[in-house]
Amino acid sequence: MDDKTHGAETAWPILSGKDPGAASVFRPEGLLREARRQRQLPLVAVPEICVLDPDGDVVRHLKRTGSGRLHEGWACYHTELLAFDLAGVGEVGIVGCAVGAPFAVLVAEQLFASGCRLLVSVTSAGQITPIGPTPYFVLIDRALRDEGTSYHYLAPATFAEAPDRDLLARVEAIVHAEPGVMLHRGATWTTDAPYRETEAAIARARDLGALAVEMEASALYAFSLSTGHAVVCFAHVTNAMAQTEGDFEKGEADGAKATLSVIAATARAWSVAPAARPEPIGR
Repeated sequence: MDDKTHGAETAWPILSGKDPGAASVFRPEGLLREARRQRQLPLVAVPEICVLDPDGDVVRHLKRTGSGRLHEGWACYHTELLAFDLAGVGEVGIVGCAVGAPFAVLVAEQLFASGCRLLVSVTSAGQITPIGPTPYFVLIDRALRDEGTSYHYLAPATFAEAPDRDLLARVEAIVHAEPGVMLHRGATWTTDAPYRETEAAIARARDLGALAVEMEASALYAFSLSTGHAVVCFAHVTNAMAQTEGDFEKGEADGAKATLSVIAATARAWSVAPAARPEPIGR
C-alpha cells in the first residue's frame, strides 16, 4: 500500500490534526475530581516540589528506610504518591515507575493540577557519547523528540528545549558543589522504543549532540513549554545499553542517595527566584 491518496501525500497521524494551543476537552482536573469522588479522597494538595522516579530506586529506598508515607489526597488511578522530608527543602512528593513519555506527562499533568509547582525528573539513561565513567548525571538542556507525546504540546521540531535556562544555570552551579555527584550538562535523545536503539539511530542521535538516551525528557519539556509549569530533567547515566557484563551499576543504594542530593540541589536553585505561581490547591 503506497502513501498517496488521490494524488496527495497522506498526512501522518502523529503530525496531522494537532493544534497545541487549543484547549483539551479531557482535563486532569476532571479526572481527579471523579477519582476523589469514587475513592472518597480528601482534597489535599500534593507537595509543591515533586519528583518522577521512573526506575523506582528512590521510592524503594524510602520504603526500605521507612522515610516515605502515602499521600492521602493523591487521586491518580495509576500510581501512588509518597511524601517524604528532604533536608534543607521540606516535604517532597515522589511517584515511582512512571516510565516513558506518555506516562510521565500524564502524571505531570495531574501533579500540577494537584498543587505541584516544581517537577524534577531523574531517569536512568544509556550512554551514547562517552564523556566519562558511569554513573553520572546529565542536566538535560534539550532533548531529541523521538517520541509521540511532545507533538501534542508543541509544533514539530527536532528538539524540545529546557524552558528556563536561568534555572538550569542555578541548578548546575549548586549540583556541582554537591560532594560525590558527577554532573554534566547537555542534550539527550528521548525514545519510545528502547529495544529499537539501532546503530543507525544511535549514530544520528550522537551526530545531533546527544550524550545519552532516555524515555521522558523531550515530552516533559514540551509539556513545560506549553503550560509554563516548571520542570527540570536529569538523565542518570548508568549504562552503555548492556553491551558489557556488569553494566547498570548506579552506586550506593542503587543511586538513590546521589539522586536525592540532586533533587535537593534543584529545589534550592528553584527557591532562589521562583516564578509567579498560582495559589496552591487545597491549602
